[in-house]
Amino acid sequence: MDIRKLQRIIVNALEDVKAKDIQVFNTTKQTALFDRVIIASANSNRQARALGHHVFCEVKENGGEAVAIEGLETGEWVLVDCGNVIVHILQPALRAYYNLEELWGAHPVKLKMLEKQSEDSEEK
Repeated sequence: MDIRKLQRIIVNALEDVKAKDIQVFNTTKQTALFDRVIIASANSNRQARALGHHVFCEVKENGGEAVAIEGLETGEWVLVDCGNVIVHILQPALRAYYNLEELWGAHPVKLKMLEKQSEDSEEK
């Protein structure tokens, strides 16, 4: 699956469950293990678990590779491995403490917010 399509599916899934402060980073120059890191915040353990599960299911439903999901037990930091994309869903305190943006944030990806709206209007 095209990396842009996969990242759009993931961001849409995060937005569906009201994730906060979604950021996407291009990591192709930093590691050969994956091409994107997506970081989002959840307001509660329950929301973090719901976000992780929803991302995992949406990627699978759309023909993507959803390899694994970790952290559902506590819901403080949920990691979803989607092959070429790694998704981190954290509680705000953990996100501030670990500051993953500093580690992966060298190359932020700008998302076209109108893409989802145009897709929705095409379906109607």
